[in-house]
Amino acid sequence: MNESIVKLGKIGAAALFSLTLAGAAVMADERTTNDPRLVTPGKLTVGTGDPVYPPWMLNNDPAGGEGFENGLIYALAEEMGFAREDVVWVGNTFDQTIAPGPKDFDFAIQQISVTEARAEVVTFSQVYFQPEKAVIALPGSPVEGATSFDDLRNARWGAVIGTTDLAYLENILDVQEAAVYDDQIGVFQAMQAGQIDATLAALPTALFATAVQIPEAGIVAMLPADENDRGHGLLFEYGNPLVEWVDDALSSVIERGVVADLQSQYLVADPDLQMITE
Repeated sequence: MNESIVKLGKIGAAALFSLTLAGAAVMADERTTNDPRLVTPGKLTVGTGDPVYPPWMLNNDPAGGEGFENGLIYALAEEMGFAREDVVWVGNTFDQTIAPGPKDFDFAIQQISVTEARAEVVTFSQVYFQPEKAVIALPGSPVEGATSFDDLRNARWGAVIGTTDLAYLENILDVQEAAVYDDQIGVFQAMQAGQIDATLAALPTALFATAVQIPEAGIVAMLPADENDRGHGLLFEYGNPLVEWVDDALSSVIERGVVADLQSQYLVADPDLQMITE
C-alpha cells in the first residue's frame, strides 16, 4: 500500500512538472503581437510627451523615428516582433504619465527617471540611460561662475512639477522656494521674464534648449547625479505583466549596441563643462 502511494506520488510529481513546463510554453507563446495583455492586441501602444522635444524626438513627431527615444522604441518594437506601422503613440503630460492608476499605453518613454517613490505607484523596466544634470542660466545670472553648491543655493530656481530636476533642487541643493511650472516652456519663459535665475535639466535637454529654445542662455555647470535617481526607464502601469517581455527585448537591444549608437548620435555631451560636486 505504501509502495503504491509512493509510485502515485512520483507519477503526480512528474505530471506536475510536465504541467509546469507546458505552462511556461504557453507563457512564451503569449509573447506575440496579439498578446491579450496589450492595451490593443496587435499594436504596441507607447506613451510619450505632447509635445515632444529634440534630441529625444525630432520634429515633434514620435512616429518619424528620428531621435534618441523614438529610435529606441522602434528598435525595441522590432525586437518584440512588431512592424513599424503597428507602433501607436499616445501623448500625455509628464504629470499624467507618472501618476498612479490605469494607463492608456503599454508603457511610456518620456525621460522618466526611476525613483523609489515613483516605483511605489508605477512599475519600471530596467534602466537604459543615465543622464547628467546641467545648470541653465542667462548671462549675468548669479549662478555664473559657481564652483560649489553654496554658490548655487541662494539663486532663484525654477523647474517642472513632478520631475527629478525639482527633487534635486529641493533635496540635494536644499533650495527652499523653487518656483514650479507645468512644462519646460513655462520655465524658460519665467527665466526670460527675469522671474528665476536658473533651472536644471538633463544634459541632452539642456543642449537642445540652449541651442534652439532659449539660445540666449547657456549651460554654466554640471551637477552629479542624485543617488536616488537611477536613470531613465520605461514606465508601466503598476504590476503590468508585460514588463518581463519588454525587459528581455530591451536587454537584447542594449546588448546589440543600439542604445550606445543612439546616444552617440543624439546625446552628445560637452567635455569642457565644469562639474560641481559639493
